[in-house]
Amino acid sequence: MVIAFLLAAAAQPSTEALRLGRQLAETGTLAAVLPLVQEKETEELVAAHPELSAAGKDLLRATAQAVYRQGRDRLMQAEAESYARTLPISDLRAAAAFQNSPSGRRYHAAIPQVIADTMRQLGKMDFQGRRAGRLLQGNGQALRQIA
Repeated sequence: MVIAFLLAAAAQPSTEALRLGRQLAETGTLAAVLPLVQEKETEELVAAHPELSAAGKDLLRATAQAVYRQGRDRLMQAEAESYARTLPISDLRAAAAFQNSPSGRRYHAAIPQVIADTMRQLGKMDFQGRRAGRLLQGNGQALRQIA
C-alpha cells in the first residue's frame, strides 16, 4: 500500500511543471487555433437557425462563447498536464523560455496564418479523391469480388 502511494505521488507533476505546461499550452498551436474554430462553428450554428431574430442570434453567440470559454479552459488544463507529465522539467523550462522570447511570440502569432495557408494547400490536393481513385484502380478486381 505504501509503495503504491509513493508511485502515485512520484507520477504527479510538480507545481512548476504544471505552471510551465500551462504556459506552453496557452502559447501553443491549439490555443492559437481554437479561436478560429470557435468563430467558424459559432457562425455555422447561427446560420443553421435563420428563424432566430437578431436578438436571438446574439444570445446564441453569447451562449456559444460561454461554452467555448469553459471548454477552452478544460483543454488548456489537459494539455498543460500532458506537457507536465511528458517532458522533463529542463525541457519545459527551455520551451517556455523560447515561447517568451521575441521569436517565440512571433512564432505563436504566425500559427493561425500558417495553418490557414496549409489548409488552403491541402484543399487543392484532394487527398480523398486521389486516394479513392488509386484504391479503385489497384483493387478493382477485389472490389468487384466483394460486391
